[in-house]
Amino acid sequence: MRISTALPIAAAAALLSSCSLRLPVKNNASLDPRLPEPETTTVSASGRSPDVLVWMIANDFHTGMVIPFDWLVESGFVPPEGFGSPRCVAMSWGNTDAYSEEGIGGVPGLMRVLLTPTPSVMELIEVNWDVAEVCPQMRIWRGLVGREYGPRIAAYLNGCSRQGPDGRPIVVRPSSWGKGVQLESRHSYFIPRVCNVWTAQAIESMGGDINPWFGLTADGLVKQIERSPNNYELIWPGRPEEE
Repeated sequence: MRISTALPIAAAAALLSSCSLRLPVKNNASLDPRLPEPETTTVSASGRSPDVLVWMIANDFHTGMVIPFDWLVESGFVPPEGFGSPRCVAMSWGNTDAYSEEGIGGVPGLMRVLLTPTPSVMELIEVNWDVAEVCPQMRIWRGLVGREYGPRIAAYLNGCSRQGPDGRPIVVRPSSWGKGVQLESRHSYFIPRVCNVWTAQAIESMGGDINPWFGLTADGLVKQIERSPNNYELIWPGRPEEE
């Protein structure tokens, strides 16, 4: 009994000593020199809101973000070749197998995911309607973030993916739902660096006050975003999936 308890603890300790909790990405806004400069338009300060509306979506275990696509692109985010021009993009991150049709593969696969670093993907899905209509089963919060944080969130998202020879992110396969893609991540998934830590860092990149150690679970992250100074508002409680 002691041995079975000690093994997970030892594995977790090894991971914590060798890897940081956060995804190690640089928050700078520099573009890959192989890519053209993003198109920009001059807009008077009075004609543009200083804030941008974003959404966090969550089920019982998993979280993600929905962010205006034009804001990301004008801030330096590099989408994969052929990606559309949606109103918003739903984004999340996690273990590659968990995002596949085959799934993790039972208890052996689950133990591998829990106890060892595994490959990961970042998923991008086009959103062109009301977020609650696109994700009715999810709980949905909305919050206002400063427009000036665009380059930081763009750099964070760019840094999460591996790039190909053209400087654009590498597509692994179509998204697990909707119209989108999964991108090859440059970082490994492991406990405690889980999907909710990715979301926590995304919110941090947009000016949020988040402690990822208290955001390992979906509900832990929810408690933080609802508090000041983040002040995200629950706008949709989610509904059970139809039988």
